[in-house]
Amino acid sequence: MIIRTWHGCVPNLHAQGFSQHLEVTGIQHAEGVPGNLGAFVRQERQGDWTHFFLATYWQDIDAIKAFAGEDYHVAVTYPDDEQFELLSDPYVFQHEVQRIVAL
Repeated sequence: MIIRTWHGCVPNLHAQGFSQHLEVTGIQHAEGVPGNLGAFVRQERQGDWTHFFLATYWQDIDAIKAFAGEDYHVAVTYPDDEQFELLSDPYVFQHEVQRIVAL
């Protein structure tokens, strides 16, 4: 299994709106691609910013490419992201794992 991780942050005043936006864009988009095994989002507030950490779980690299394209190391962004003043890490990371264990 491959875990794909992304990080971005928005000003606190946009946190609730961006959380809903991320659900409709990143999460539902990923979960609609064959080979996706799920998604998890964590939010952390730090000063004036709320950070979002998204992990999506994939069967294989071909499934990730179906979601993100051939340049799959680049973050997938959406046209409406700008309205939330999103600062997105430009790159994502893929991690091959044998299993997931809750902490």
